[in-house]
Amino acid sequence: MTGDDDANRGEGGRPEDGGREDARRGDDGRGDEVRGARRIPGPRAAADDFDLDAVPLPPPVPPTGPQPQSSLPIPRPTTPEPESAVAPPDPPGSPAPSDPPAAPALVLPHRVLKALLGAWALAACSVEETEAVEAHLTECAACADEALRLRDAVGLLQTDRSLDLDPTLRSRVIDTCLSRRPAKIPVPDWAAPYDAETARLDALLRDIGGSEWHAPLRLRWFEGETEVNRKTTVAGVIGHLMTVDGLVATALGLDVPLGDGTTGRGDDWPLPPTARTEKFWSTARRPPTRAIHEPWRAQSHTLIRTVSFAGRGVAELSVSYGDFALPMHDALLDRAFECWVHGGDIADAVDYPYEAPSAAHLHRMVDLAARLIPAALAERRRSGLAGPARHLVTAGSPGRSLHLEIEGTGGGDWYIPLDSPAAVGSAAHTVAQVALDGVEFCRLVAGHVPPVEAAAGQEGDREAIRDVLFAAASLSRL
Repeated sequence: MTGDDDANRGEGGRPEDGGREDARRGDDGRGDEVRGARRIPGPRAAADDFDLDAVPLPPPVPPTGPQPQSSLPIPRPTTPEPESAVAPPDPPGSPAPSDPPAAPALVLPHRVLKALLGAWALAACSVEETEAVEAHLTECAACADEALRLRDAVGLLQTDRSLDLDPTLRSRVIDTCLSRRPAKIPVPDWAAPYDAETARLDALLRDIGGSEWHAPLRLRWFEGETEVNRKTTVAGVIGHLMTVDGLVATALGLDVPLGDGTTGRGDDWPLPPTARTEKFWSTARRPPTRAIHEPWRAQSHTLIRTVSFAGRGVAELSVSYGDFALPMHDALLDRAFECWVHGGDIADAVDYPYEAPSAAHLHRMVDLAARLIPAALAERRRSGLAGPARHLVTAGSPGRSLHLEIEGTGGGDWYIPLDSPAAVGSAAHTVAQVALDGVEFCRLVAGHVPPVEAAAGQEGDREAIRDVLFAAASLSRL
């Protein structure tokens, strides 16, 4: 270093033409001692601090083919790029780079793989663990069986399924138990629908909260040609069911719950269901609460137990409803029908899912309604609410008929005599046809669907169709 160089040093010992280089080494001049040592890089310099003419450019990449000439100038870079930013091209003839070698398969001992089966069933394993487990399942039968059981168990944990039990679960469990050890005193087949529907309603009532027993709802039915309703609560509906069930209990010689909380024969109580229910509601000291659940449940169990012990003769015992009477087997079927209908009313009031009865039981309910329609039609004709009879026949002879076709669950075909309840329905004498879904027909009979909106398909005599639909709706009552 010459004296001229020393003279050119400015204040602070920085040369005017190389001050930035010495600044990178440090003011103490020990840059050579730490050259090559790893250190934390400082902040990147701004682009305006560089002399772009002094920054070396990366070597050009040779073209791989003819390139079109462009008249536009190539812009110069505005920021310096390190020389290693662009890799030099491979010399001609060099081999292409090969793919990196695949990772070796995960090898785990049997005890670890068995412990991972639960996580595998839940899809919680990593990709490597999943491959190892699935490879092991093809070799180990015991682990494969365990994996299938775990997958089935995981399927039961899915939350998108309904948490409510299958309505047929109870009957299937009972059927399985009875197939292994038949009951010494079985429930009569004709009482099975009432047994099933009271059990389903009991399950619903056990699942609702205390405040929901006071949820308001309206009971609907038809009188004449108009729809009427009565406002009550969930507890009030159970009181109504218990009171009308008392008609069956009275026919069996049993005591019935009275409105004041006591039990007795109830000889002074009216027989028609509507008047009987109104007396129960008016006699109660206070509005019904959830305390009504246990008396209703106890009475339904007593009815099932009594008819089971009574034997076959009780099936034809007459049950009076005031204006009409039904044999015991039809009366319990009627009570099963009303239990299902009002169970649906309660379920709607508390926003609870409630399915239709089983196909076999629903078919019996439809059959009962179809057998009652001719008498209801005759009653409406006497009241001037239906058209006159057109062709009277002797009792037991076929006459003009309507073909009632019930589709779906519990479906079938019924031929309703139009001119006389003593006549026999006949396919050969059909003058009209009505097609209805099974549940929809039951809703019509319960008074929950207007007759003019009920039939899905109609064909033939329009007056006969109207008379039968309104007669079916007139079967409804409180």
